[in-house]
Amino acid sequence: MINVAWGIPEYNQFGTDEFLHFCKLIGAEPQIALNLGSGTPQEAADWVQYVNRHWTEQSGGLLWELGNELWGNWNLAYPTLEELPGRTLKFSGAVRHVDPHARLIATGQDPDNYEKWNAAQLQNPASSFNYLSTHFVVTTDRTVSGDRSPDFLAQAAFALPVELGRRIEAMQKQINEHPAFRDKAHIAFTEWLYVCCGGGNADAPRFDNLGGAIGAAGFFNMFMQHADVVPVSDMTGIIDFAGIWKKSGIVYGTPSYHAFRLYSTADASVPVETSTDTGTYNVHKGITRLPEIENVPYLDIVAALNKSGDTLTLFCINRRLTRDIPARISIEGFTPAGEARIQTLHANSLYEGNTDTHPKAIAPVVSSLQVNGPQIEWTFEHESITRIELRSSRSR
Repeated sequence: MINVAWGIPEYNQFGTDEFLHFCKLIGAEPQIALNLGSGTPQEAADWVQYVNRHWTEQSGGLLWELGNELWGNWNLAYPTLEELPGRTLKFSGAVRHVDPHARLIATGQDPDNYEKWNAAQLQNPASSFNYLSTHFVVTTDRTVSGDRSPDFLAQAAFALPVELGRRIEAMQKQINEHPAFRDKAHIAFTEWLYVCCGGGNADAPRFDNLGGAIGAAGFFNMFMQHADVVPVSDMTGIIDFAGIWKKSGIVYGTPSYHAFRLYSTADASVPVETSTDTGTYNVHKGITRLPEIENVPYLDIVAALNKSGDTLTLFCINRRLTRDIPARISIEGFTPAGEARIQTLHANSLYEGNTDTHPKAIAPVVSSLQVNGPQIEWTFEHESITRIELRSSRSR
């Protein structure tokens, strides 16, 4: 068939059945965007029924997006702002009829332009959706100032997750101002990615170099810091962009793939409070989407305990471009002892990536540190991601 949205053939080699099988293979839960453009409520309901019958791990209750970027005039049969609430309500009702437990993500706008669009969605009853989506796929080599020097682009790009955290708190505040949705609806950040203009500027953070990995880690820290507001987040094209690549018969991971692993494999689920005092910087006339950002910490640290409370993990990002940061880390309420396991993702340049000829050029370097007490000292390399795992003295 013809993919009328993109103007290319659609061979359906990877359809619903293949997607569900893929999810089972990797231990993931499916999340599917329904067609609120050229589709119909009945088609959406039929699709939900089909997936629920074939997803044997559970009966209903999956995540369903009610459209994708419906505000974009490139989308087929996109609604006007006035048509939006009614269309969302019709599709929501059709899905709820066949699966009352479905978790629904209504289409929201991007963090830099959300107020009117999200306000329209919030005219609906609270039962219409559980989340409002938001996206931030950003071109990192376009600035308001016109400054495209590598250092300026890097510092401006690294600051973006910090400002996004502030924006999503404002988005949640708007939701909470509607009594029917207060504390019932939150944000689903269903697309985020660093790209460059046509992928052609090598001297900017993007999905296939270390700069993009540091940016991804910034997103992870931000999402953990605001997990009560953003319980759902998805990177755009995780396989295509930040995942596992194959070329010339060689399979390898991008730097962002290794950043993902540093976070996803950690035994960390209970957040703990952290604070740093290593300086901040401001961005003025930076990346066009969010050009003004203040008080960006050079050293960004998020920490979490495991469920049993005997392992504390620190996720650390040094945003300084040329300076290592020696730090004294003080810990209260947890006494580490023994050997701390430390993994660091770093390279000689932000613009390096992995290739089929050098598939492991950038990968975490493992080291250790003997710890005996509530204070440890570590030097964080410039432009790096570091994961520190500490074991409690009572677990020895």
